[in-house]
Amino acid sequence: MPTTSFQTASTPADGQPRDTPDNADDFARILALAREAGMLVTLDGQIGRQKYQSIAGSLQAFRRFAQALCDASVQAPVR
Repeated sequence: MPTTSFQTASTPADGQPRDTPDNADDFARILALAREAGMLVTLDGQIGRQKYQSIAGSLQAFRRFAQALCDASVQAPVR
């Protein structure tokens, strides 16, 4: 499994996460983990800079993805 770390971002008072460069990097890492686990990541569409993607796969691939995500989050430095 790859050694990937994720940023723990603070959430504003309204509870909605903000898109920042760090979030974009996190999304790229998460999508890479999904692909490495054997899941299919499909770009469904793009409006401006907003991308709409779907992720599909078997339950075994989902389990591998979930385990890789857990492993990566345990290794992530706390900010």
